[in-house]
Amino acid sequence: MRSLTVAIVILAFATLSAGQVFRIGGGVQRGAGAAPATPAMTLTTSAWADGGQIPVKYTQAVPNPVSPELKWANAPQGTMSFVIHMHDPDAALNNTTNDQVHWLVWNIPASATGMPEGVPMGSQLADGSRQISASGATYRGPGAPATGPFHHYTIEVYALDTKVDIEPAANEQDTRVNVMKAMQGHVRGKAVYVGLFHRPPQ
Repeated sequence: MRSLTVAIVILAFATLSAGQVFRIGGGVQRGAGAAPATPAMTLTTSAWADGGQIPVKYTQAVPNPVSPELKWANAPQGTMSFVIHMHDPDAALNNTTNDQVHWLVWNIPASATGMPEGVPMGSQLADGSRQISASGATYRGPGAPATGPFHHYTIEVYALDTKVDIEPAANEQDTRVNVMKAMQGHVRGKAVYVGLFHRPPQ
């Protein structure tokens, strides 16, 4: 019986991968040589809490909505550019799976760690990045009707290991298709932030 117990213990240690040891109380602990975990990429804004309601200054409830300040961190090594994609997944346009493009910004320089509040209109920005939305070469504020539920406006930032050398197409939907196609196989990191909105009751 004793020899059988010793054999089981030897077999258990032999099946552990290199750099692992049993921790008292159960489980496995990595050895000192294991690489530390890479921190996840994050996206934040001071304009509203993640999952909270979007203030009206950033929406179509006012005549001239402004884009929110965005900040991201922990971009992966090898990042060469960023893409921002703000869209309304609750919308279904023209009986298709297309949703509303509220802001698409691509070729943002790798040195960037965010976007300031109130990005100006224009298809090409001062840093060389390009932008488009359903409103043209500008940010489009959320505008879900007051008669319906809150929509989940989703902002995504992608870290790419390439630059997306894409000219704007005839409209924002075709441009998004082209940009997303060019991004395939080059996404090194991604972070998401959500805000809720529908127009205030009249």
